[in-house]
Amino acid sequence: MTTETTSAAPGTATAKIPAPATAYQEDIARYWNSEARPVNLRLGDVDGLYHHHYGIGDVDHAALGDPAHSEYEKKLIAELHRLESAQAEFLMDHLGAVGPGDTLVDAGCGRGGSMVMAHRRFGCKVEGVTLSTTQAEFGNRRARELRIEDHVRSRVCNMLDTPFDKGSIAASWNNESTMYVDLHDLFAEHSRFLKVGGRYVTITGCWNPRYGQPSKWVSQINAHFECNIHSRREYLRAMADNRLVPHTIVDLTADTLPYWELRATSSLVTGIEEAFIESYRDGSFQYVMIAADRV
Repeated sequence: MTTETTSAAPGTATAKIPAPATAYQEDIARYWNSEARPVNLRLGDVDGLYHHHYGIGDVDHAALGDPAHSEYEKKLIAELHRLESAQAEFLMDHLGAVGPGDTLVDAGCGRGGSMVMAHRRFGCKVEGVTLSTTQAEFGNRRARELRIEDHVRSRVCNMLDTPFDKGSIAASWNNESTMYVDLHDLFAEHSRFLKVGGRYVTITGCWNPRYGQPSKWVSQINAHFECNIHSRREYLRAMADNRLVPHTIVDLTADTLPYWELRATSSLVTGIEEAFIESYRDGSFQYVMIAADRV
């Protein structure tokens, strides 16, 4: 079964895309097709890089200035965006040796900000996949505006069943998108299309097995985003089962907390800030980066 999207460039034939494979995928597509939160769009308006992930690093309070100043909110938005871009740069620091002739995959690409950054950094092609027609159209429109549509492309498809040839991809990543899928199915697909020696990186929130079970804060996050947060242990087990060998694991929990504490003071709050802050503080939720090689 197929449906149609108009994400192709003007003058080209309408593209056929797969319909969601399950009712849950249909729900997720609906959720992100209708999502237009200012916290995503206004931050992206700062420099044209539209992210769907959170930030890391210390807040530059000198850049923010006086909270009573009329320009403070504008500066706060720019600072949040800087921290989100710093997170994407940190992920790319771990993609390994990537050259202009390589192709990368962003699984769960959102509106494509990280894809643009990756192309600018490596000069390579970047393929993004998302269940959201709205996101794919947005990302492709931005690529055309930047005149990089020959190198950066978003498509609507299931990240568990992509069109990429076996062993054709140099590196791939999930940036806060793994909580929407079964990890074994996800890593099996990355393992399939990655070349031997290729690199996989994920940055994600995961519940801490040492806490015992997902906390009430984690449950609130699941309900808010209609997702299913996995434990850190599940990531490592599923990678091992699919020929992905982790070589670098970085706990970014302390690095992301300043972002959330700053965001909670802004006009862009969505109501989920407390759950993130409290779960990071009590240790029930962790923000981690895992880099693994395909063997």
